Amino acid sequence: MATSLKAINSITSPIHSTTRITKSTFSTNPTWLFQSKTKNVGLFLAKCSAKPNTNQENVSSEDMLNDTISRIQPQVNSNQDLPPSFSRGLVYDLGQKDSWDSYEIGSPVVKRYLSDEEERWYMWYHGRGGDGGVKESIGLAVSSNGVHWERGEIVMNCGDDWWGFDTRSIRPCEVVIMSSAKVRANSSVYWLYYTGFGSEKIEFLDDSDRLRFESGNDKALKSLPGLAMSQDGRHWARIEGEHHSGALFDVGLDSEWDSLFIASPKVVFHSSGDLRMYYHSYDVEKGCFAIGIARSRDGMKWLKLGKIVGGGGIGSFDELGVLNPHVVRNRKDGKYLMVYEGVDASGSRSIGMAISSDGLKGWRRVQETPVLKKSEEERWDSEEVGSPYLVQMDGGHQDHEWRLYYRGIRKNGRTGIGMAVSQGNEFQSFQRWTGFHL
Repeated sequence: MATSLKAINSITSPIHSTTRITKSTFSTNPTWLFQSKTKNVGLFLAKCSAKPNTNQENVSSEDMLNDTISRIQPQVNSNQDLPPSFSRGLVYDLGQKDSWDSYEIGSPVVKRYLSDEEERWYMWYHGRGGDGGVKESIGLAVSSNGVHWERGEIVMNCGDDWWGFDTRSIRPCEVVIMSSAKVRANSSVYWLYYTGFGSEKIEFLDDSDRLRFESGNDKALKSLPGLAMSQDGRHWARIEGEHHSGALFDVGLDSEWDSLFIASPKVVFHSSGDLRMYYHSYDVEKGCFAIGIARSRDGMKWLKLGKIVGGGGIGSFDELGVLNPHVVRNRKDGKYLMVYEGVDASGSRSIGMAISSDGLKGWRRVQETPVLKKSEEERWDSEEVGSPYLVQMDGGHQDHEWRLYYRGIRKNGRTGIGMAVSQGNEFQSFQRWTGFHL
């Protein structure tokens, strides 16, 4: 039976550094005791089982809803002076000048927390400052409705260990809320799966591969999957994985499809002792991006099962591959839905959707066209859309059954985070958000 989830909210300010927990810390029933580096801020875990057995997407948590830290004054949206049609669908813009996220934002990870009287939304995302530097950080924004967001602050920076896999940039991919009968604490634990970029560059076979990879907001740096944990979603401790760099696992062998990098690890809790990770890489042999799957019993040690979705047919919107998947298990019928970023022959990116009965095999596209494509007119997302994140709403919201959060890019390279909604439970297309309808 699912355990009631609560979060610790006694922290007075977010920290910009994280503790690293080494793999030697773990045993069958490890005892963890660690404290953050910020003065007067403590974060403690005791007797935390390595076998999680609870995951809740729409969590009821009075402590989190009573969170006073998140009530930050919103900053001015820099697109407010533009026509409403230009910003259609835009729900989160760049930060103000000289702020940590004034140059670039993306990779939205959105969670909704419910109580009898209130709802609160959390969005983790990556950002870069006004100097356009290489390093990215992870921030957290909060909302009461998932549309109007209070400005986020940094909750996690790049690693500072020279040997680490995440010293250059980090991007959030999924937050899974775990609970176990052996967790002796006043809360469950947030597990943040993220992509870490180091200083090692990806080796390309020819210029066409490089051009395909460097289009959009991708990096030509090797990336690997990482894990961090928190009791409040703000103060994170890195968990050192099996790889010597601290990552959860390494790329494949030279002959395997994922030999260049591992990116965008999205984890789905299927059942106790069965977690699935969906990630993407670049299949050099096929010349396209592809999505693979790995499984785990404890969320830390993973076994790769191979590639499950590749590029589409000639002339399709995802001919050059699929990447940045997000998988959700439909609460109504138990089937698995995957939204992903598709790349066509010209390098243009849009969002597609696939479905599977068990989440392991038999993935099929719901249609041969995107469920969301870039705006045709001159708008904030007229260059490309991608990095999708799907949220299932309550059954009573028949008009807007699903919300699709995504990163959009304008023709001048400016980024933002948008939201589109489905028409009931139909997935043929999503419409950009235009406002609440009474």
